[in-house]
Amino acid sequence: MDFKTNIAYRKEMLIKLLNNVLLHENEIIDALYQDFKKPAFEAVLTETSYVVSELKDTIKNIKKWSKPKAVLPSILNFPSRDFIYKEPYGKVLIIAPWNYPYQLAMCPLISAIAAGNQLVLKPSELTPKTSEVLAKIIALTFRPEHVSVVQGGVDVSKELLAQRWDYIFFTGSVPVGKIVAAVAAVHLTPVTLELGGKNPCIVDETANLKLAAKRIVWGKFINAGQTCIAPDYILVQKDMKEQFIKHLKEEITAAYGLTPKTSPDYSRIINLKNWSRLTELIEPDKVIFGGQTDESDCYIAPTLIAESNLDSLIMKDEIFGPLLPILTYASNADLHTIISRYEKPLSMYIFTENKAFASQMITNYSFGGGCINDTVVHFSNKRLPFGGVGHSGIGAYHGSLSFDVFSHSKGIVKKANWLDLPMRYAPYGDKLKTIRKFLKWL
Repeated sequence: MDFKTNIAYRKEMLIKLLNNVLLHENEIIDALYQDFKKPAFEAVLTETSYVVSELKDTIKNIKKWSKPKAVLPSILNFPSRDFIYKEPYGKVLIIAPWNYPYQLAMCPLISAIAAGNQLVLKPSELTPKTSEVLAKIIALTFRPEHVSVVQGGVDVSKELLAQRWDYIFFTGSVPVGKIVAAVAAVHLTPVTLELGGKNPCIVDETANLKLAAKRIVWGKFINAGQTCIAPDYILVQKDMKEQFIKHLKEEITAAYGLTPKTSPDYSRIINLKNWSRLTELIEPDKVIFGGQTDESDCYIAPTLIAESNLDSLIMKDEIFGPLLPILTYASNADLHTIISRYEKPLSMYIFTENKAFASQMITNYSFGGGCINDTVVHFSNKRLPFGGVGHSGIGAYHGSLSFDVFSHSKGIVKKANWLDLPMRYAPYGDKLKTIRKFLKWL
C-alpha cells in the first residue's frame, strides 16, 4: 500500500495505532513508573491521554489537512487557480528524549505518519521499560518498512545521524541539538529542534501570591522538575520575597507532604549521572527549604534556593531538576539585566494583575511561549504553536501545525488556456513603460 499518497491508508493505520495505544495504556503507565517512578496521575495527564487526544484529533482532521489548499491567485497569472499541495518529505528520523519518553516520541510520530512519511524512531535508552513498550506498540501496528523503532545509546544515535534523511525531528538538550543541526547541514536536511533554556518566572507586586505559588510549585516540580518548559528560576519583586517564599513552602508541603520522598506523587531523577549533576548545584548555606537527597533512590527533594549571585553554578545553565532559585528585582532594568544575560528561553511566565506590565514583558523579550498567571499549561492547547527560538529551538509543532512540519508545501499554479496575454513575451520593444505602470497599479 502506498502510504505516501493514499490518505485512507494513513488514516487506517492511525486508527490501528489508536487501538493498540489504548490496549497497552496500563503497560506504558507501569513502564514510566519503573523507569523513574512517574506517578500514574502524571503519566496519564502528561503522556498517555495527550497521545490519545493527538491521535483522535489527527484521525478526525487528516483528510482536511491533506487536501490541496486554494489560495488567491496573482493577477499577473490571470487567468489561473493557485494551490498549496502538501507532500511528505520522505524518510524521517525522530529522536525522542527521556523526560516525557512516551508523549514526546509518539506525538511527532503520529504527525509524520499522517503526513505520509516513512520513519525511524529512536527512543531514549535512559527509559528502557517505556522504550520497550513503545517498540512493541509500533511493531504490532506498522510494517517495518513504514515505521520502525531502533533502540540503543549514543553510538546508535550517531550511526543513525550519519545516514541521509529527508527530515530530522529532535527533542533534547541544546548541546546535542547543535550536533544534530551540524550533521543535518551536511545534506541540507531540514530539522525541528525542540530544546530548552533558563525559563524565567516573574512575580510582581500585584500578583496573587498564594495562587502564584501553587501554580509555580505544580509547574516546577511535576516530573521532579525534569520538564523543558518548567520555571527555571523565580524573579520576585523584592518587597514580596519573604511572603512569597512562605507561600511556596506551604504549597510544596500541601502537594507532597512533610517528607516528599514518601509521597506517591513525586518522581525520581532519571539516573545517577543526572542526580550527581543536580546535587553539585546545591549550596547548603543557600537552601531555604528542602535540599534532602538520597543517592540510592535518585531522590532530590523539592528545593528552594535563595540566590543573589548570577555567576553561581546553578545560574549558568538550565537546571532540569527540582531546584528552584529565587532571585529578587526592584525595577524593569533589574529584570532586563538578568533575563538578557541568557539565551532566548523556551518559556517565560509572568504573574501579575498589571496588564500593561504583562504586555511589556511579552513585547520586550523573545521566547518560545508561555503564560500569564500560570505555568506550563500553554503546552496543552493544540491550537498554539509549541517550539523555541534561538538556542531554545528551531521550528514549532502541535495540532495542524504538526502535520505541516512533516509536509513540504508545494505551490502550484493551474493556468487556463482560453486567454494568453502577450505582454510578458519578447520581443519587449516599448513594453517597459506599460509594465511599470501596471506593476505600480498593483
